[in-house]
Amino acid sequence: MLKKQTVWLLTMLSLMIVLSVYYMTSDSDDLAYIGNGDSNEAVAPEQEEEDSEGAEDANVEDIANTGQDELFASLRLEIQDERGMKKERLSDIVASASASTTEKDEALQEIDALESASTAETVIEETIMAGAPYEDVLVRSDEDNVHVHVKADELSKTEVVNIMQMVRDEFGEVPVDVIHETSTASK
Repeated sequence: MLKKQTVWLLTMLSLMIVLSVYYMTSDSDDLAYIGNGDSNEAVAPEQEEEDSEGAEDANVEDIANTGQDELFASLRLEIQDERGMKKERLSDIVASASASTTEKDEALQEIDALESASTAETVIEETIMAGAPYEDVLVRSDEDNVHVHVKADELSKTEVVNIMQMVRDEFGEVPVDVIHETSTASK
């Protein structure tokens, strides 16, 4: 039990440090907004033009310019912490004397699925970065969706379609959201 508490405490402290640094270094009126694409507030004017030209399928969103490095870091930390806690919980089931063999097998399969998802995300990130000069790429997958954050000056419809195809090649036919985060160097 002490080990779980220690991991939890370290996770929360790390998250607090990252968020503290972010808030101390950002301006008070700078906000990052991540929308689901349903609201006009989440879409930049130039994006509205792209949507009217047929990019509805691409689901590209622009996010406010501030704190992308911190946003990417905090998202990566959140994903890592969440998966670490899931793996620990599943490992406890596998090590449990009271768990049935079916429960242990299911736990092992879930651990394998988590590791496979992490590997696939890393492969996609590296493939996207190798294909174009983006500043950063973050891929997050859940059970039924893949979110790709791309930090770049510009992101064309062709690039979005190519990114979506790379993700589908790796993950299969899943809905893909490509989220464009404007580079801080471009402003």
